[in-house]
Amino acid sequence: MRIGLYPGTFDPITLGHVDIIQRATTLVDRLVIGVAINRDKGPLFTLEQRVAMVEAECAAITRACGVEIIVHPFENLLIDCARDVGARVIVRGLRAVTDFEYEFQMVGMNRALDDSVETVFLMADAKRQAIASKLVKEIARLGGDVSKFVTAPVNDALRNKFPDSNGAKPG
Repeated sequence: MRIGLYPGTFDPITLGHVDIIQRATTLVDRLVIGVAINRDKGPLFTLEQRVAMVEAECAAITRACGVEIIVHPFENLLIDCARDVGARVIVRGLRAVTDFEYEFQMVGMNRALDDSVETVFLMADAKRQAIASKLVKEIARLGGDVSKFVTAPVNDALRNKFPDSNGAKPG
């Protein structure tokens, strides 16, 4: 069985993430979505909220493609998480050259830790290249419309986090 791991903080999950998840399911038999705890980033949503959002988005993908998708929170090294879930492939999305520079370093370090785990890069769909969770949160915080970047439930969750931002109303 080919098991892939798609890690991230998913704070929140965006349509860019959903695109990568959908495309990754064509490459593996089981896809594990590793939701990083990463306290250093100071996420907007709790781990439980992020896991619930990712699970909700993945439920529809699983129904459509039939590939098993598991959501797995983790706080250890990515390579250790890959070992824990039996993944031989780490899936990463790339939007721009700056993503590649960071990812290139990560691949080198991960290969030094365990050269049996491969990393596969999927280029972001052209319509989704600008989407970044950090920017989505900033737009939402300032009362902007993020409905083009996230699904309706995630949009509602963001509006509930920022109910007083420039007149934005909770969903």
